[in-house]
Amino acid sequence: MPIRATVWGENVHEKENEFVAQNYPEGMHGQIAALLNEDSGISASTVTLQDPEHGMTVEKLDQTDVLLWWGHAAHNDVDDAIVDRIAERVWQGMGLIVLHSGHHSKIFRKLMGTPANLHWREAGERERLWVVNPGHPIAKGLPPYFELEFEEMYGEPFSVPEPLETVFVSWFQGGEIFRSGLTYRRGAGNIFYFRPGHETYPTYHDKTVGKVLRNAVHWAFNADRHELLMSAPNRGVEKALEKIEERGAKLANHPK
Repeated sequence: MPIRATVWGENVHEKENEFVAQNYPEGMHGQIAALLNEDSGISASTVTLQDPEHGMTVEKLDQTDVLLWWGHAAHNDVDDAIVDRIAERVWQGMGLIVLHSGHHSKIFRKLMGTPANLHWREAGERERLWVVNPGHPIAKGLPPYFELEFEEMYGEPFSVPEPLETVFVSWFQGGEIFRSGLTYRRGAGNIFYFRPGHETYPTYHDKTVGKVLRNAVHWAFNADRHELLMSAPNRGVEKALEKIEERGAKLANHPK
């Protein structure tokens, strides 16, 4: 059974900016899904900010193994209750791939617990992405580095927690560097942040970027869900694995 990937797209710039519309006539989410669907082991669908419940209904999340998130202009328009719903699914084991300006999305900041700030410049610079962890599954089949002729610069410091692994480091034509491929685990969920993807440039038409995204979906996939992680039940004396006797005072069920 193919991995069920859902691509969440903000779908704002595609409607408001002629350059974005020209680059992505089917929307950025549509092009990202097309890259993923080149792999017969992945079945990718799309939802957008404008859909009911931002497309993140309980039913859709039930049908999602890995969620890819692209947003930029309307982070604050995402309802907090939906963000909480997505976070719970990640904690239970759903994979999450956060793309480019999604570093400032509510869901990424919630899961990181940090501002996720950085330096940036929109000047169409060349980006060289170095594979610093060539044995990682996300880097499978990649050359030692690859280049994007036009990209937005993101520069350090990047205020995120120390990652589980660093897969890519970027160098930009203006001289800055950036940790551009980072993995995390939150609860049972695998998370990958991948930096490239500015909307006025054709990044998601690049074959190597497509390979990274497909590799990342396979890496982030987890067939299991651990709903027990979302509860904190009291395991009473009668449920102890070894026989014990209750001793001392306790707060639970104490009369006021």
